[in-house]
Amino acid sequence: MKKPEIPSSPKLTRDAIVDAALVMVDETGPQGLSMRTLGTQLGVEAMALYRHVHGKEDLLEGVVGSLMTELTATMEREAGEHWQAFLQNVAHAVRDIALAHPKAFPLIATRHPAAPWLRPPLRSVQVVNTFLSSLIAQGFTDAQAVGAYRTFSSFLLGQLLLETTVRGAQFGPDDVPLDEGDASIPNSDGKQTLDDAPEVRRLRSLLSEDHSKEEFEIALELLLDRLDRELAQ
Repeated sequence: MKKPEIPSSPKLTRDAIVDAALVMVDETGPQGLSMRTLGTQLGVEAMALYRHVHGKEDLLEGVVGSLMTELTATMEREAGEHWQAFLQNVAHAVRDIALAHPKAFPLIATRHPAAPWLRPPLRSVQVVNTFLSSLIAQGFTDAQAVGAYRTFSSFLLGQLLLETTVRGAQFGPDDVPLDEGDASIPNSDGKQTLDDAPEVRRLRSLLSEDHSKEEFEIALELLLDRLDRELAQ
């Protein structure tokens, strides 16, 4: 994955600002990003950035959205593959993002998703809709597709949190509280429209169910079974 470069042109757009923010997060982590330091990096006053982003909270949402756009495109390309190949390719795509941007990955892992009943790192409505529709098209029942989404997300999150931590990711809170005033922050209320995500809308009740205890026990049992098989070899 090619990392974005900080634009040299003084012309500002939201996309250019978000790309520059991602570069800074890759270097210093989210804790090192501020509107002032980003403005200095871009050669403008911090107030110039507010014409395009509402503040740091909005900026961080933009960084997450940028990374999710890459994943959405990958998943849409792979949607016609056999479900096992599809899941393998998606897993590697998420890992590629995490390893290319280890200090940005905590944003994907810990910030609020597009809706409260979605899970990181497969956290956007578009990504989840593609995931569900791909599996259902290959014979998964609704419950099986949602269960696969939960298990797959848990696997990715646990594995990639470990990998990115080794590469310098930090998961502590920012030192300075965010104050966005009355700015409208994308997705902050969990009410993003589902008009373009029919499978997510249809399966919302299943996605909202809490099976964390059962999922923990199943994951633990699978781990123990794997260790038992290795011990028996």
